[in-house]
Amino acid sequence: MPSKKIIDLLGDKASYLLEHKSTTIDKSTITLPSPTHIEDIWLNSNRSNQVLRSLQSLLGNGRLANTGFCSIFPVDQGIEHSGGSAFSPNPIYFDPENIIKLAIEGGCNAVASTYGVLGIMSRKYAHRIPFVVKINHNEFLSLPNKYDQTMFGTIKSAWNMGAVAVGATIYWGSAESARQLKEVAEAFEIAHELGMATILWCYTRNSGFKVDNVDYHTAADFTGQANHLGVTLQADIIKQKLPTNNGGYLATKHGKTSNLVYDKLTSDHPIDLCRYQVLNCYSGRVGLINSGGESKGASDLADSVYTAVINKRAGGMGLILGRKAFQRPFKEGVELLHATQDVYLDKDITVA
Repeated sequence: MPSKKIIDLLGDKASYLLEHKSTTIDKSTITLPSPTHIEDIWLNSNRSNQVLRSLQSLLGNGRLANTGFCSIFPVDQGIEHSGGSAFSPNPIYFDPENIIKLAIEGGCNAVASTYGVLGIMSRKYAHRIPFVVKINHNEFLSLPNKYDQTMFGTIKSAWNMGAVAVGATIYWGSAESARQLKEVAEAFEIAHELGMATILWCYTRNSGFKVDNVDYHTAADFTGQANHLGVTLQADIIKQKLPTNNGGYLATKHGKTSNLVYDKLTSDHPIDLCRYQVLNCYSGRVGLINSGGESKGASDLADSVYTAVINKRAGGMGLILGRKAFQRPFKEGVELLHATQDVYLDKDITVA
């Protein structure tokens, strides 16, 4: 039986999540996270020995080391949402060193942040925790606000500071997505040539994805397709928001889909919706990490555990969780990160 703490945090959702048996995509048909993930998936790929070593460095660090699961601590909100918006709840994180300290104390596999944050602390910490440099951002100082991902710095500078991986965002479905696709594909190719792994934030963005007051940006069918585009760019890990609904293609009536997606491959259960995301990551060969989402305050701990249980039981590789941890006192942030990692360490929480 899963730990009492996890059951208590799940509350009235405990049996709904922990006892669910998937009848959509059988777990035997997907590749699940394992301690031998590098050997099982990447050894026979076109990834170089240096990339394999970087992936192993990332998966071999922290409390989840060598389990096949990963917990990444991301902080790029100073650009995406302004420093004031992101760090006012806890101003110690205006100092880049505290970001890295929280990732280390929190037992994370890696810390993902900006060129500036990781670059200014690289000599002190690059050998202590794997760095993931986020190479593009959507800045919100321009007026009017725009939703576009712009490159910051170079892949070579990320390599020079000792990063094991780079991360990037593409806003799939946006007017700028074709340019972003080209930029990120070229950047990822350089990163692989230099021996770094690649992580893609696969987000959807288009005002047309809201239909009849329903927001389909996190629909399983849309996010699943975004994942499939991401692995085609040779991302080694996919970051995606947890699905909250389904039927985006049916609502917008654009693109192409199949009724089998809704009748056979998914249900309305969150674990089955997330499994469809995993399926689109080359049937789990490329690891899926779900994002922790915005901080809501008192419910953050329970919400984080909820997300971790869904991701793990769906066949995902882990979480990339930031705001819920750094927008609270340091000790509480560490406890929250540990609580989510405990889900992946709990052998009684199995794949559905």
